[in-house]
Amino acid sequence: MATKRTGLVLSGGGARGAYEVGVLRGVAEVVGGAQSAGPLFDVVAGTSVGAINGAWVVANAHRPAHDVQGLCALWQALDLREFLRVDLLGLVGVRRPLGFWRRAGRAPSDTFGQSVLDVSALERLVGEHVDFPQLHHNVRSGLVHAFVVAALHIGTGLTTLFTELAPGAQFKPTKNPRQRALAEPVEKEHVLASAAIPALFPARRVGRSYFVDGGLRFNTPVAPAIRAGAERLVVVSLRHEAPTPKTPAGPADVSEQYPNVTFLLGKVFNALLLDPVAYDLQVLERFNALSQVLDETLSADERAKVDAVIEAARGSPYRRIPTLAFEPSQNIGVLAGEHLREHASRWRLGHFYEWLLAKAGTGQAGWEADLASYLLFDGVFAERLIALGRQDVLARRDEVRSFFEG
Repeated sequence: MATKRTGLVLSGGGARGAYEVGVLRGVAEVVGGAQSAGPLFDVVAGTSVGAINGAWVVANAHRPAHDVQGLCALWQALDLREFLRVDLLGLVGVRRPLGFWRRAGRAPSDTFGQSVLDVSALERLVGEHVDFPQLHHNVRSGLVHAFVVAALHIGTGLTTLFTELAPGAQFKPTKNPRQRALAEPVEKEHVLASAAIPALFPARRVGRSYFVDGGLRFNTPVAPAIRAGAERLVVVSLRHEAPTPKTPAGPADVSEQYPNVTFLLGKVFNALLLDPVAYDLQVLERFNALSQVLDETLSADERAKVDAVIEAARGSPYRRIPTLAFEPSQNIGVLAGEHLREHASRWRLGHFYEWLLAKAGTGQAGWEADLASYLLFDGVFAERLIALGRQDVLARRDEVRSFFEG
């Protein structure tokens, strides 16, 4: 019996992406031996930091378990002082839009727009550690069926899905007018564009256009993985399902709800990058239930007619997609606050960052540290999240093994 084509979906979330690495490590530990004949994942789709981790997975598909240990080592070696450098030129927007360079007859800049952080550390991380020639070889040889990276085109607001496909592979287009798919080799520029969080990092040029973080509209590319041929999915979310908050009692709660700017920025990042994940998984669950009902109640000819109507309306018919979803069992914002209180004194980042990180680490519940959790590109913090991801997989060892064996 042929093995189902397995898709890996990695969402965005900045430094929280270390949790994804831990999940990959746990999966490799549970089923790596049984999958020694080939890669664990055939289709990989990622957004933002998920695009970075996904690029590693595809570029190392020829190695046992995608060399997840090497990815762990890369994250554990991160130095926060490199990733939190302020870009003084970026703050004042000393970049020129694409039209300026065309009028001047010069090549356009690789980056555009105002930003706070120096992007050079992220550029080195992707450019020096992801082997893009090997990535292309792994796709061309069919070892990986498809690699999809999502980014947002700033000129039109369209979510753009850059898709690198193996020979014979197809990406079924969507009817959604807010999305488009471009079939082309995924390079460093595509991955950096997907990870370009507005205000923090500048927009990135791909071809003659500029793009920013795809997570702003499309953080968990579940549907693109399916459209690229995945028949079952492993989805890694970076969102911890928190208890439903109590209803505010009145004006007296205002200071509790809006304590400081750091808190608000953290909530904004959560709303943009993490909250849509749960909805995407709920939609997938509903589609699976609907598809099962159609399979059980319709004849083959009747189902074919229904599929034809659905495909004409949305680009592809409904089909059941077995899904294995992971999310952090602990609140990463809380973990970030604890980490700041334990380690902030060793960084010496300057007065502004010391104040910001101190504010992020003061909340008793840790919610104020949500913003910091996106920016904590620190090896020690990454190691903690990797351990959490691994533990969450091992706690479901039997379910994971059954999913891959089934």
